[in-house]
Amino acid sequence: MTLPDGVERRDFGDESALATRGEPAYGEPVVDGWRRWDAHRSKLGATLELGVDTGLAGGDSVLYLGAANGTTVSHVADFAGPTYAVEFAPRPVRDLLDVAEARTNLFPLLKDARKPETYAHVVESELDAIVQDVATRGQADVALANRQFLADDGRFVGAVKARSEDVTRDPGDVFEDVLDRLRDGYEVLATERLEPYHEDHLAVVATPK
Repeated sequence: MTLPDGVERRDFGDESALATRGEPAYGEPVVDGWRRWDAHRSKLGATLELGVDTGLAGGDSVLYLGAANGTTVSHVADFAGPTYAVEFAPRPVRDLLDVAEARTNLFPLLKDARKPETYAHVVESELDAIVQDVATRGQADVALANRQFLADDGRFVGAVKARSEDVTRDPGDVFEDVLDRLRDGYEVLATERLEPYHEDHLAVVATPK
């Protein structure tokens, strides 16, 4: 398993789990300053748990799309450098602001990930990574629209939710369509279904063309 610097496997009682060092954010278990990163609550956590080489590294500059309440992005900010967290819904952003209080490198943005022009003046260019977890139709389009922020050797690490694209079609067919669209601007390096942690989700690692 290839983990970013700052992410380790630690023991929590009788169980071993991924963890990052930082202030607790959502009631997760903490042992000796290490916060449990529950793969059942985090698509990125599941991606790492399944051994996918994401290419993420400690100190990376990150644009996180679909930050919600901050569960996953809090762990990302624990090991990364500047972390820009985009979330569209005002209610989760209130929780995200609380998470950011203990993390000076975490910058919440109440914005729509489908409209990167609305935050392009805030987010630095040549980022090391984009992490995406948006529950919307057109997930590949979101990734392509935000590709402008990535360095040439940067990484896109996303979780494609089949049911957000089309609840009536076979998830495998949906994933193929999303990957085909994604290849308009990215080279896909790895994919992995996220079962048993998340049903009908596909992890994708890519780099810009």
